[in-house]
Amino acid sequence: MKRINVAVVSLAFGLLLPLVWAVERPFETGKILDIEQKTHSRVLYYLVNTPITQDDPYYEVTVQVKDAVYVGQYTPVHAKQTLPADWQVGGTIQARVEKHYLFLKQLEEPELQLVMVKRMSATAAASAPTAATIKH
Repeated sequence: MKRINVAVVSLAFGLLLPLVWAVERPFETGKILDIEQKTHSRVLYYLVNTPITQDDPYYEVTVQVKDAVYVGQYTPVHAKQTLPADWQVGGTIQARVEKHYLFLKQLEEPELQLVMVKRMSATAAASAPTAATIKH
């Protein structure tokens, strides 16, 4: 009888464990510390041994959630696309942190997924030098 109970409990635990990891974390209130617009240069083709390049813009958004600071990269769909107008340095935002991604919630629109490039404690970020911000 005990072997059956142990087997049933082990089976139930094995089936329910993946469901625990599948639950999304809730959004938390964060603060936008910095927004920078940068570019990646990529080679399109070569013309007589001369590379023809194109600059692809992307944004680096630094957000503080509780006692951690996250830097995320967002690559727009096309070059003229910008970040939402209500995202300002010093403003609050709803953020959700996953393993390699930072999800930032917009007003009345779907969330934006940023690739997390850096994570540090808030005390380490306060001592680090900051870059100049770009207003969009």
